Amino acid sequence: MSKQTAMRAAMAAANNDVSEAAVVRKVAWQLMPLIMICYLFAFFDRINISFAKFQLQGDLGLSDTAYGLGASLFVVGYVLFEVPSNMFLYKVGARRWIARIMISWGLATAAMVYVSTEWQFYALRFLIGAMEAGFAPGVLYYLTLWFPASFRGRVTSMLFLASAFAGLVGAPASGLILAHMEGLLGMRGWHWLFMLGGLPCIVLGLVVLNQMKDRIEDAHWLTKEEQAVLRGSVAQAAPKDGGHSLLGAIKTPGFLTLGLVYFLIQIASYGLNFWAPHLIRSAGTLNPAAIGMLTAVPYVCGAICMVVVGRLSDASGERRKFVAGLLVLAAVGFFTAGLFDKHTTLLVVALGVMGAGVVAAIPAFWALPPKLVTGAGAAGGIALINTLGQLGGIVSPIMVGRIKDISGSTTPALYVIGGLALVCATIVMVGLPRSLREKE
Repeated sequence: MSKQTAMRAAMAAANNDVSEAAVVRKVAWQLMPLIMICYLFAFFDRINISFAKFQLQGDLGLSDTAYGLGASLFVVGYVLFEVPSNMFLYKVGARRWIARIMISWGLATAAMVYVSTEWQFYALRFLIGAMEAGFAPGVLYYLTLWFPASFRGRVTSMLFLASAFAGLVGAPASGLILAHMEGLLGMRGWHWLFMLGGLPCIVLGLVVLNQMKDRIEDAHWLTKEEQAVLRGSVAQAAPKDGGHSLLGAIKTPGFLTLGLVYFLIQIASYGLNFWAPHLIRSAGTLNPAAIGMLTAVPYVCGAICMVVVGRLSDASGERRKFVAGLLVLAAVGFFTAGLFDKHTTLLVVALGVMGAGVVAAIPAFWALPPKLVTGAGAAGGIALINTLGQLGGIVSPIMVGRIKDISGSTTPALYVIGGLALVCATIVMVGLPRSLREKE
């Protein structure tokens, strides 16, 4: 009897008593709350640096270009260490490595309170990126070990729901911190932003070390029958002919195209994350708490959209068309934000459309790479795609900052990003190989 036949027989026997859906729900309730909280704090940093912009620029004497460079150096550190980080995660196990990431990046983020010069700002932003490197792709790889392909749209949406909640909760919280904690204990408001964003990550790292499990076999909260069903479901969905090593992943048709797609998605994402508070302020809203509340709007719209799209894409098995449609929606948001950049109400509506497209496109996209790669290829390959994508986080802040310094307005940059979103949608529809066009 072949290994595959034996696996199917074991699954069939176990399924007499245990359903796949019930096991997946049990796993989701056990793993996802902690993972989502960790992911929530990962995105607090993106929001905090955007809210700290005005005070930080004033205290350090930074131009918009210099601020954009500092924001981008975070991504440089992230990109340089991301693939090595995920390969270490594959060797030592997700539990230890994700805990290390959380603790080290929490310490580096909290250390932002000591920044007093432009070069210290650059150095520490680079260090924070290096410490966080591998977190997002590591978690995405970890989910492929625990969830069958037919559930990954919903599970990935749950994960990225945390990034939307970071905007929903973090943006108003950041505004309130700046408004009410300025001068408390002799610290500036932006110091408090980074202190309160970094220290909880250290605690979360210790919780991860204690609570997460590396393998299905280690999950004492699953019965033997449930473990058998889950192992069989996950193994059955793994690609048979895709890349099983990092080199194999790179050689797989469509792999590098996915990297280009994610690069363009991230240009749009960083455009939203770093510049939304600035756009709202430039439209005439000056109160930090009000800016925080309005900045939450695109993340609320994104959260709703990603949950709906996650369910629809799992039900239909059609991933590609959903990604393309969301990118077109994001483009509409960027174009209309440029048109209404001086009208607060219409600008916030445009940001809502932008958020629905950009925020929901990211989890929709991440259902595609596991169709190509598995094993070490999934660990290193997902990290490499994320690395290629994060280069967009270098391009976007510098590009927008430079355009604003030259033209005095962010509007031309919004049009450029909207155009790139349309290019990305076109690539998704016509540039992906057959293996990624097929329904699951």
